[in-house]
Amino acid sequence: MTSNEIPQKQKAWIVVKRGKPKDALVLDADVPVPTELKPGEVLVKVQAAALNPIGYKLMCMLPNFIAKRPLTAESDFAGIVANGNGTKWLDGEAVFGLIPYGLGMKTKQGALTEYTVVPADHLATRPANVTPAQAAGVGIVGLTAWQAVFDYLKMEEGQHLFIYGASTSVGVFAIQIAKAKGIKVTASASERNREFVTSLGADDVSHVDNSAWYFINSQAYLQFVDYTKQDIATYLSQNPPTPKFHGILDAFGLPNASLYANSEKYLAPGGIYASVGPQPHRLGDVPKLLELLFDMVRPTWLGGVKRKFAFISVKVDTEDLNEIQDLLATGKISPRIDSVYKFEDALQAYDRSMTGRATGKIVVKVDPSVD
Repeated sequence: MTSNEIPQKQKAWIVVKRGKPKDALVLDADVPVPTELKPGEVLVKVQAAALNPIGYKLMCMLPNFIAKRPLTAESDFAGIVANGNGTKWLDGEAVFGLIPYGLGMKTKQGALTEYTVVPADHLATRPANVTPAQAAGVGIVGLTAWQAVFDYLKMEEGQHLFIYGASTSVGVFAIQIAKAKGIKVTASASERNREFVTSLGADDVSHVDNSAWYFINSQAYLQFVDYTKQDIATYLSQNPPTPKFHGILDAFGLPNASLYANSEKYLAPGGIYASVGPQPHRLGDVPKLLELLFDMVRPTWLGGVKRKFAFISVKVDTEDLNEIQDLLATGKISPRIDSVYKFEDALQAYDRSMTGRATGKIVVKVDPSVD
């Protein structure tokens, strides 16, 4: 793409105030396309963008003076390099990447736009076997899952991981990443998501103690536990694995106090409990969050939990992005899409996201001609 082909104006979804997306977002058709790039920045023509639940939650929670609005919505995208700006990226290369929300507040850049500016090290090559719509949703959740499994939980081949919230976007990637690295996985999700969760790699099915065990490539396995029919902490306490889990990942963000409080019964000594963050999904979750925080800070001599707890704070790491890119290129992980919306229908995409029932990523096509 030459500079003559880059338009002066573009369409973008701009967050103008605090509130629900239908109140906070405006589709602006007269936004200038950035022309002055700083060293290390790249201009990308966005093909598709993906929503993250934190996006609408920040809209609803943060006042303008903290969020530094107005600014372009969302973080994750896939596109084509429009101006490599002297970096390693060449014009015309297919990429995927992310603009973390904190960075977006500073630069005003985001994903729900026709052109965006992103640091060069926040991009990775989009493999030919992955469509722009699939790649759009990889950035934040892919890095979160990777760093949760290896940086926070420090999982190794042959170890056993429990994932709470397996049908979430982070859970989907965590299962596949763990499978690719030979890590055993026990996953919890609702019965309605059983088929979706098992489609992430189940090859053979057998039944043990009324629970379905799915053996994957004779190395890693996925056990499905329906949390809607039984309390997860109670079930695991009564049916602990042998040996115990080496790590627990809360991919849902619900402050499930009992799961951590009882973790000594099913999490091995030295094992770590990591959560994507304190994200109450409804007002009734607040007491659970307070209970969880109490268990986290209570010393063991006062009955505190004898297992380490960590909140996951994702960071952009080029090596991690390249590891994920390699797994995508080799087909060892495959992004799952819940639904795809036209650019003009982004508010409907947010409506879907706010139901909390999406399985896979919610994608907005910025370029209607791409898959």
